[in-house]
Amino acid sequence: MAQQLHVELVAVEEKVWSGEAEMVVARTTEGELGVLPGHAPLLGQLAEPGQVRIKLPGGEQVSYEVAGGFLSVTGEGVTILAESATPVSAAQSR
Repeated sequence: MAQQLHVELVAVEEKVWSGEAEMVVARTTEGELGVLPGHAPLLGQLAEPGQVRIKLPGGEQVSYEVAGGFLSVTGEGVTILAESATPVSAAQSR
């Protein structure tokens, strides 16, 4: 079984998404960042406007438009703390 990341996407008012993923892609103020299992720990500020893409096991992907916040990578997984997070429809994420 391939390694997976535990991912949590949290907005100010609620936990938006939580689960296992193969990869997370987010745009930070330093540029676009892809996170795979085993990534070195880091803390990045999310760029505005930004999008977070979560690649799920099996190839499906979920995407969210995010405003403000941070992305944290630790040995435990990835946590995205955003001021707001809105799901992106399949048509918009192409």
